[in-house]
Amino acid sequence: MRADAVKEQLAAAGLADRYREFAVSSATVELAAQALHCEAGRIAKSLSVLLREGPAVIVVMGTARLDNRKFKDRFRQKAAFIPGTELERLVGHPQGGVCPFALPEGVPVYLDESLRAFDPVYPAAGAPNNAVELHLDELEGLTGGQWVDVCKSPEPADA
Repeated sequence: MRADAVKEQLAAAGLADRYREFAVSSATVELAAQALHCEAGRIAKSLSVLLREGPAVIVVMGTARLDNRKFKDRFRQKAAFIPGTELERLVGHPQGGVCPFALPEGVPVYLDESLRAFDPVYPAAGAPNNAVELHLDELEGLTGGQWVDVCKSPEPADA
């Protein structure tokens, strides 16, 4: 199970106490926010995409949406999401539990600027009923992620 690899990586970084496991599903942003008793924006949503070079994971704020123009400008191709049936094979984690670390060798991680709206954030941790609490610098360190800007600006709350 990939959650074990996540736990090992957290322990090696001195962050084992940040792992959270739930008796309920946390497979969607809404369910994760309910399980963690936090706003949906704090959920660090992992978008698994297939680039020309292979699979990649883009971590975005829970309420953010991919901006197709920004994505195409950054990656020089249209966004192609990995089908749920292929996630474990390509990124090593199941649908609803894609963690942005403990990935197969060579899978790059990108951190979207939208994440900077919250600190800490909660990415999935390898299963559809868990998460990990991380500050942005810890997330960056664990993932080796490169910062990008590929999401739409969130709508103001009173719009």
